[in-house]
Amino acid sequence: MILKFLFDRIVSFLGLLFLWPVLIIVAILVKIKMPGGPAFFVQKRVGRGGKLFNCHKFRTMTMKHSGSSVSVAGDSRITPLGAKLRHYKLDELPELWDVLIGNMSFVGPRPDVPGYADKLQGDDRDVLKLRPGITGPATLKYRLEDEMIAEYVAQKQKEGDTRDAQDIAVEYNDTVIYPDKVRLNCYYYRNYSFVKDIQMILCTVLGRKMAYAGERI
Repeated sequence: MILKFLFDRIVSFLGLLFLWPVLIIVAILVKIKMPGGPAFFVQKRVGRGGKLFNCHKFRTMTMKHSGSSVSVAGDSRITPLGAKLRHYKLDELPELWDVLIGNMSFVGPRPDVPGYADKLQGDDRDVLKLRPGITGPATLKYRLEDEMIAEYVAQKQKEGDTRDAQDIAVEYNDTVIYPDKVRLNCYYYRNYSFVKDIQMILCTVLGRKMAYAGERI
């Protein structure tokens, strides 16, 4: 994967070089629209080999919120500006730094919070052999994950489910979305293609779908 290594370093450097004005503008907006906290959200995530690293993103939530890692569209923890940043993936721009220093790659599985990676068993642990990515097959398929979870929660509540919306969201993530992400990321590891990497990056930027692993993602 020498091409992947070189691509990550060169393009992340160029990205930071040319996008620094955007990073500064977004950081200022976060400080203005979400006062009382930092512009950047830094959290320990699980990286290659199961090692923890500091993942950098723009803050999209209020400072006082529960610790659940599963969010839903319309979640009261997410600010109006944060919702826009998430929708257009601008909150992930600081991850260019994580790619540059080698903790992440442009394409790979999204970095999990500690806890989820511990549940991986057998061949599913192949996911941990990869550097986490800014985008990837699972990211493309679930690019509107917050909205998908919100629709599921609304449907369950319509059917008479009286549980808290967050509990329903976590159940849906843990039993449906997360296992499917693991499946796609394992396929990516076992069928790696640099050409597919480029295609995924382009589809992420352009908001397009592509054929992958026998489906449209």
